[in-house]
Amino acid sequence: MTSRFEQLVVDCLDPRGLAAFWCAVLDYTVHEDRGGDLVEIGPAEIAPLDELRRTAVAPQIVLRRGHTAKVRKNRLHLDICPIDSDQPTEVERVLALGARRIDIGAPEGASWTVLADPEGNEFCVLRSLAPGHFEE
Repeated sequence: MTSRFEQLVVDCLDPRGLAAFWCAVLDYTVHEDRGGDLVEIGPAEIAPLDELRRTAVAPQIVLRRGHTAKVRKNRLHLDICPIDSDQPTEVERVLALGARRIDIGAPEGASWTVLADPEGNEFCVLRSLAPGHFEE
């Protein structure tokens, strides 16, 4: 028996604001907005159930209103990979959307860049998957 990773739930102070940020970063769309208290985002096309059963698909993100700000390092974070540009270009694009650089002790010369979303949640921009940047 097997399970599929379908959703990541993030508690935050501003679900709509964080949804807008992650939609821009990941090219996701809003699937459901419950009055701004819970916003579900994901790929524009929702995979049919039979596809979800057969293969891994991009997970949805549920942004749920919490009542406290983030205060310490995440125990879980996202890693993203650019698919149509190089890593430095993607880092600059995401910074322009509202992310910021942070230092959480990555080793010198790390192949990833550590950023934080507008509410301080850490995530990494990894190598590019764009043609010519990553070879199989």
